[in-house]
Amino acid sequence: QVQLVESGGGLVQAGGSLRLSCAASGRTFSSYAMGWFRQAPGKERELVGGISWNSGTTYYGDSVKGRFTISRDNAKNTVYLQMNSLKAEDTAVYYCAADLLRTYGSRWYLALGHDYWGQGTQVTVSS
Repeated sequence: QVQLVESGGGLVQAGGSLRLSCAASGRTFSSYAMGWFRQAPGKERELVGGISWNSGTTYYGDSVKGRFTISRDNAKNTVYLQMNSLKAEDTAVYYCAADLLRTYGSRWYLALGHDYWGQGTQVTVSS
């Protein structure tokens, strides 16, 4: 069982930055791939990015590539999402997810979002 708690959301002006954190419970955190998703009002949940269990591989959605960075600290059971150059269209509830992946193929990130979820944190970007 893994419990996830996001923090760091808030209101920021366009062009600004925020860093989200996702703290995980459990001693097996380092075994899990982690993902960040977001959902804006009236839209489907979208995969923002993911990171493998050992930080060896990452994935970013096209809409955030070059602006967002995912990292993790397995000693602290925490995954981060650094968001720079924020835009109004980044406004959404951001969720982290943990998945125990057995393999990391070329499209490993498609397997994210099936095991454990956090409760979400609101990010609002004012234009």
